[in-house]
Amino acid sequence: MRSRVWGGTAAVVLGGLLVAGCGGGGRQDGGAGAAVSSGYPVTVTDCAGAATTFAKAPRKIVTSNASGLELLLRLGVGDRVVGTGFPPGKGTLPGPLDARAQKVKVLSRSVIPKEKLLGSGADLYLDTFAAMGGMGGGGMGDAPTEDEFKAAGIKHLYLKSTACAARSTEPVTDLSAVESDITSLGAVTGTSARARELVAGMRAKVDAVRKAIGGIAPSERPTYFFFDYDAGTKQPTVVCDRQVANAVITLAGARNVFADCHGDYRQTGWEDVIAKNPDWIQLGVRDRGSAAANDRAFDEAEQWLRSNPATKGLKAVEAGHFLRIGSERTTIAGVQNADTVREIARTLYPRKVG
Repeated sequence: MRSRVWGGTAAVVLGGLLVAGCGGGGRQDGGAGAAVSSGYPVTVTDCAGAATTFAKAPRKIVTSNASGLELLLRLGVGDRVVGTGFPPGKGTLPGPLDARAQKVKVLSRSVIPKEKLLGSGADLYLDTFAAMGGMGGGGMGDAPTEDEFKAAGIKHLYLKSTACAARSTEPVTDLSAVESDITSLGAVTGTSARARELVAGMRAKVDAVRKAIGGIAPSERPTYFFFDYDAGTKQPTVVCDRQVANAVITLAGARNVFADCHGDYRQTGWEDVIAKNPDWIQLGVRDRGSAAANDRAFDEAEQWLRSNPATKGLKAVEAGHFLRIGSERTTIAGVQNADTVREIARTLYPRKVG
């Protein structure tokens, strides 16, 4: 799933409007009853600078996919989620989050149809991607316009670090934009204290990796290719320097072989991958709905690389240097971005990163 810019992205809380207050003692399992701070109104802005103001915490939330749902569960407001698209497969979310996620109403297994979304009764739609136009398929309809969202009484927010990546003007080499998404969503939902806890946990994991590998010169760090298997194999779709994955790879102590392309994604040719000849390849497959199905997809991706004449001679393929880490936790904003940093670093530097 690729971000495409459409209408901007909300996620940055304007200065001075975050409230320390009573915060949100949200539990990791997303249980009901998370404390709601009284720091309203809260205003967020989109990529174009347009402002959206919340006079109170939203009570009925629909999420576009599993990543937005997971963030809300971690903030402790899972009881407010009334529907989702692209639901997480059973067992694919960590720990007690899974049980809560499975109770959320599935409005669509893919993009939520326009009529169903507008008729959901939601007062907030949390959208991970700037546009889903090429992903819908027959009968899915077009995405609602902002006027249609307004007429339905739905405020429309995005995860900026993912949805707005293509508009970024600088390379993304840290998780500050992801942290901003979490902080802003915490302010909007009245769970700022819990959001701060999540961000602090992410920083602790990333800082530990940074400390462990800090003595390794950039030029000595291994090269790394994120193989987006589900984007198609005829022409590889690569992650460029504005994508969250570039930050994850960089923080883990690797060098994204396509960090020299500016934007979030780009289609290229296999000859470019061969020229880069990466030391490591991540098999970035998307959630198939179960751990067993995901394992089969990883097997398929690896077998494709091993059998394809254009890739079987790559250094990483010949050495068996594959990482089986899901696409979403690498390329989409979330707490697990920090976990992915640590997992990659442990693989690349097993003697340094515990």
